[in-house]
Amino acid sequence: MTLVERAGLWTEDRKVATREAERRMKAGEMSVVRLAFADQHGILRGKTIVASEVDAALKNGVGFTTTMLLKDTSHRTVFPVWQPGGGFGMKELEGAADVVMLPDPTTFRALPWAPHSGWMLCDIYFADGRPMPLCTRHILRRTLSTLGDRGYDFVAGLEVEFHLFKLEKAKLGVGDAGQPGEPPDVSLLNQGYQYLTEQRYDEMDPILEILRTNLVDLGLPLRSLEVEFGPSQVEFTFRTGAGLEPADTMVLFRSATKQIAQRNGFHATFMCRPRLANVMSSGWHLHQSLTDRKTHANAFVDTNETLSATGSHYMAGLLEHARAAAAFSTPTLNGYKRYRPFSLAPDRAIWGRDNRGVMVRVLGGPGDPATHLENRVGEPAANPYLYMASQIVCGLDGMERALDPGPSADKPYEANAPLLPRSLGEALAALKESQVLRAGLGDFFVDYYTRLKQAEIDRFELEVSDWEQREYFSLF
Repeated sequence: MTLVERAGLWTEDRKVATREAERRMKAGEMSVVRLAFADQHGILRGKTIVASEVDAALKNGVGFTTTMLLKDTSHRTVFPVWQPGGGFGMKELEGAADVVMLPDPTTFRALPWAPHSGWMLCDIYFADGRPMPLCTRHILRRTLSTLGDRGYDFVAGLEVEFHLFKLEKAKLGVGDAGQPGEPPDVSLLNQGYQYLTEQRYDEMDPILEILRTNLVDLGLPLRSLEVEFGPSQVEFTFRTGAGLEPADTMVLFRSATKQIAQRNGFHATFMCRPRLANVMSSGWHLHQSLTDRKTHANAFVDTNETLSATGSHYMAGLLEHARAAAAFSTPTLNGYKRYRPFSLAPDRAIWGRDNRGVMVRVLGGPGDPATHLENRVGEPAANPYLYMASQIVCGLDGMERALDPGPSADKPYEANAPLLPRSLGEALAALKESQVLRAGLGDFFVDYYTRLKQAEIDRFELEVSDWEQREYFSLF
């Protein structure tokens, strides 16, 4: 029996998708296929196999070491895998043992910038067919199933800010390697501050057109390209999708953008606030709504009110659990430098009607089928599976408890409301205490995630920063 059969996945739909992936691979004369899974940080990892091995991989997957799921953002293994239970009470983690990435044939794509290559996203399983509990794509799929049991489907659109630079020096000298290695030297593509001007856009058009062509050829639902306020800052938006699709789009978009930029002499970064003069923070605004499975209508629409009762309760859940959910929407130490007043970024858990200073912005109105919520809390480095899963868990709690979001905030930076965490440490502390997110994502995963991210904080706090050197070296 194959792994796909042991996992209970060998359905007629999957058989059709498998045959179609193999047909496209042969038609495109591809010599290799990249198999990739999103790790705990939303970074794609994986292996590349030759075309003759694809059929076997689609049925039995490809093994890789469990330590890939135990690393912080410097790629250091956080957990003591040589101890019993891998240092975390899971026998399967001991000794850096293997798990299996199983390709999802519905995600097959040809790489426009590497035409000899195919690309498939993978889910992670144990060899006996059990889903690996640290697989973040599984976690989102599970929350989508819970939402489906309540009669709804999740719909999301992406609005992503990031920075594009000219690559000046790649830092590939012998002394530049490390964990992490030295970042590259870059220069600006524009000076910024001419928000949405055609002049600034045209300065960046050569690389933007290369990105646009490749992303569209990749099959991603690109909607718009804009120059943002900051130097060398841009924003891409994507059409709405349902279920796993928006999260898959985000991981593919980030990875593709970095690869395409690098091949053409540029550097793309989804870091929230790069350490460059006059820089502006980047956010990831997650547009979301629910579709009623019975009527196929937008469950947030009301004929008389701006937002339906379902939408109001869902939004109240997002606000109620905002501090704990920030650990998933803003998972880096750097991302919390974006939460500052009067900056077009939120600093507290409030909502408003078409107000860009709030955390949750309500768009649409009575009878408008496009009515939805825009959560402006996220950073573009977030793992999309965890960001979206946490939104669903929080929103469902608001619906089940019929929570009230309170009045709209007309003065977002003065409203009496809980402040968002000022640091990743604050967010992790809130997550540890959140019974709702523990119930929705599982105690095992929450404990694993908080330990993993705490390791990043601990490493950061051991470093002597430039600020400390400036502040104390001459003074004392």
